[in-house]
Amino acid sequence: MTQEVRATAASRKKTPTLAAKPGGRSTTATAAVFQHYQAAVQLVQQGKYERALAAFDKLLPGAPAEIVERCRMYIQTCKRQMDRKGLAFLTAEEKFDYAISQLNAGYFGEAGEQLKSVLTDHPEADYAYYGLAVLDSITGRAEDCLEHLARAIELNPRNRLQARSDNDFQSMVDDPRFTELLYPEVS
Repeated sequence: MTQEVRATAASRKKTPTLAAKPGGRSTTATAAVFQHYQAAVQLVQQGKYERALAAFDKLLPGAPAEIVERCRMYIQTCKRQMDRKGLAFLTAEEKFDYAISQLNAGYFGEAGEQLKSVLTDHPEADYAYYGLAVLDSITGRAEDCLEHLARAIELNPRNRLQARSDNDFQSMVDDPRFTELLYPEVS
């Protein structure tokens, strides 16, 4: 046998190389990345945000394109949850201010939780009902908006005047019940 034939025969006896996916990653390597991704997601689901954050940070640089955005989203979720654990409010007003900051940032779920928490501790907090009414208006829950705004006005009639000029109620202006609530003297 010639040396060329021997080299070809020897190369066939070697362990076969793994098929590479587009981008140069082997299917085994891709499978390992997805396993690490799933493990990190489970850590988030278990509330182990510090460990999940570390896992996603480690995973992100080499992550396949199809999960890069998901990894970034989970990283942000972990950071928010870790920041949330450190929250301690001395007053209901501080908690309300935080809720409004979350509302303005578009974190509607967190804002709603904080506003409801204010009401749990202070059931007569008109400003928390007003905040819930704003949240409901922004998120398209007209019935809840009317209910919360009515309660806010009942507890503090000045809320009626504030709501008249509040742009956050823009989605409600065509609802006759909203108009009746804000302008009872016209009815």
